[in-house]
Amino acid sequence: MAGSFPWSHLIRFEKNGVIYYGNAVFAPGQVPGQITQLAKSGELQAQVIKGDPLSPDATLTTEYLQVEKLLCPLTYDQVPIIRCVGLNYMQHIKEGGRTPPPYPSLFIKPNTCLATFDADIKIPIIAQETLDYEGELTIVIGKDAIDVPEERVLDYIAGYVASNDISCRIWQRDPKYAGNVPQLCFSKGFDSFAPIGPMIVSPTVLGAADKQTLETTVNHDLRQDSNTSDLLFGVRRIVSFLSQGTTLKKGSLIMTGTPSGVALGMKPVPIYLKDGDVVKVEIGGLGIMENKMVFV
Repeated sequence: MAGSFPWSHLIRFEKNGVIYYGNAVFAPGQVPGQITQLAKSGELQAQVIKGDPLSPDATLTTEYLQVEKLLCPLTYDQVPIIRCVGLNYMQHIKEGGRTPPPYPSLFIKPNTCLATFDADIKIPIIAQETLDYEGELTIVIGKDAIDVPEERVLDYIAGYVASNDISCRIWQRDPKYAGNVPQLCFSKGFDSFAPIGPMIVSPTVLGAADKQTLETTVNHDLRQDSNTSDLLFGVRRIVSFLSQGTTLKKGSLIMTGTPSGVALGMKPVPIYLKDGDVVKVEIGGLGIMENKMVFV
């Protein structure tokens, strides 16, 4: 059932050089969405979790610790794969002049795309031209799921996390690079092209996460201003559809698509990311990610 884990706001953090998993504890007046600021100011506490946090055997201990440094909530070895849904916000579909797909459209990122919510993203030479941002709500699968009906989807979700589906458009769409068919996996699959964080929030708090605000800024310039209510296919539909005949392994991430406002859709000329640009993604209830693009 939904909420089968003992935590509501899962974080991975460091204290005195030791790494812990914990349930973030918010004092009266503290807003969960401000978790990064609370951690930086030394005002965040966490109840330590014993065992694998994505296991029903995980338990909350009686130990409470001050959070010194927030880390990426999941590690490579916990994420078998990153599945991504494209063309899934109605306004984004319209800005691209495209027709809504009849079913969720899937592509894949490897787990080597995983990066921390506040990390510098090192952009290789091959991906520095037409670099784009895509703020997204991401689903974290909590247990192996196959052939899941929509009414049971929340039973298989550990929680939700903010993310950025960083993309290189020439490798995605330019026929001189991608050929005649859009090339999604290579153009979005470079190392660290999927930063996530700062915490994973349980469906006991957010339900199907269908009313969350989503904002993306570049150097403080607001680019994306939307809400998950604009999703063509919501959380229940996505997980149910993708699980048909395919096992969604525990720890898998599902990026649910990006709203309008990406650089690709800008008229008359796209304003792509440059060396040193800072991209901030903020999703209601999930906190803030802030990543600097560093061309290497």
